[in-house]
Amino acid sequence: MPRKKQPPALEDAMKELESLVESLEQGDQPLEESLQAFERGVTLTRICQQALDEAEQKVRILSGDTTEADLEPFEDGHESSA
Repeated sequence: MPRKKQPPALEDAMKELESLVESLEQGDQPLEESLQAFERGVTLTRICQQALDEAEQKVRILSGDTTEADLEPFEDGHESSA
């Protein structure tokens, strides 16, 4: 059974996203490469948002600042539908 590729850690995703943004801002890439970079950026943004959402939920649980309605189920690990 093939293993699912793990998404990058939050810090790695942020660094890659920053690099992509700098590259796109320069505007010297061909259109196809720019579109691929943009698509990768969207994927990285989703990965970062999911990691931040999970971290926020863990902090709220640990601080006792939650109600049952505030909690969303999540699996430890970074699974993504992107």
